[in-house]
Amino acid sequence: MIDDIDGLRRVLLDCRSIAVVGLSANWHRPSFFAAKYMQERGYTIIPVNPAYDEILGQKCYPSLRDIPVPVDMVDVFRKPADVPPLADDALAIGARVFWMQLGVINEDAARQAEAGGMQVVMDRCVKIEYARLFGGLNWAGVNTGVISAKRPILPASR
Repeated sequence: MIDDIDGLRRVLLDCRSIAVVGLSANWHRPSFFAAKYMQERGYTIIPVNPAYDEILGQKCYPSLRDIPVPVDMVDVFRKPADVPPLADDALAIGARVFWMQLGVINEDAARQAEAGGMQVVMDRCVKIEYARLFGGLNWAGVNTGVISAKRPILPASR
């Protein structure tokens, strides 16, 4: 399980495509806000939600297994009880990271994903971690908790 600054930074630098399971088209939902934020920073967002055809200008897929392109990270915005089958699907599509958002805690799914060779992040927000580690939160005067004289290396935009 990744929960250290270096591990989180490495994941956010290495993973450029993110399949967001449970992404909502409603702008006020946390999933939409987080996905839009990451998309604006150069990440490829792949919406996964059977209720929509398109979100954030991207084709929306009904399930992870329906995605026809490689996926680096699966970001889960679903209730914890729904997560284990998603870990199976993430493994089946060859994702390298299984990220469960704030409040999404499922130890069985985490063990399952790790046993399949995936890196796992649990109970953290991709948007918050990106902002904390690459300078986004401190623009608003929030202490990022990262003390360094060096400027962070930002992921390359596409």
